[in-house]
Amino acid sequence: MTDHEAPSTALPLKAVQLPSYTRTEQVEILGDGEDPFGVADTGLTWLPKDVHFGIRLDGRLVAHAGLLRLPVTVGDVDTELVGVGGVAVAPDVRGRGLARQVLSAALDHARTMGPLHALLFCRPPLAALYGHIGWRPLDQDVRVEQHAGPVVMPLRTMWTPLHEDDWPGGSLRLRSFPM
Repeated sequence: MTDHEAPSTALPLKAVQLPSYTRTEQVEILGDGEDPFGVADTGLTWLPKDVHFGIRLDGRLVAHAGLLRLPVTVGDVDTELVGVGGVAVAPDVRGRGLARQVLSAALDHARTMGPLHALLFCRPPLAALYGHIGWRPLDQDVRVEQHAGPVVMPLRTMWTPLHEDDWPGGSLRLRSFPM
């Protein structure tokens, strides 16, 4: 998500799975800025998402969330989780509950993917918004892969249950680039 989205009455719009998500569609939502998600200063390499959900208003894509199944190690256990990323709502329609709607559709699908938990990374100012819609902060360092080896994720890490309400505990390492 790119800026604060205040809770509000949701528009009567429906989030649907998209066949793809292109750079053109991202520009349709966020404009053509160099750093639409405000994370370029992290210097991280990010993975593209495999599954995409969006909301259209008058034919225009105005909200998006993407999913990607990721290998992780939690404590000493190798497992997987569903990474959520590319969450975006067009500035002119923020405050209408579209982030909640597109994430709800994405998480409904994530529950069919097998992993017990979903994870996302966000800029600290957005943590309260995600918390308001059910995401929980993970208050520990998270290591993610990069070209030169693992690094500590500088963004806020949040999780939500897909099938199991408790976070398993222990250190967390993404065995891939972040999503």
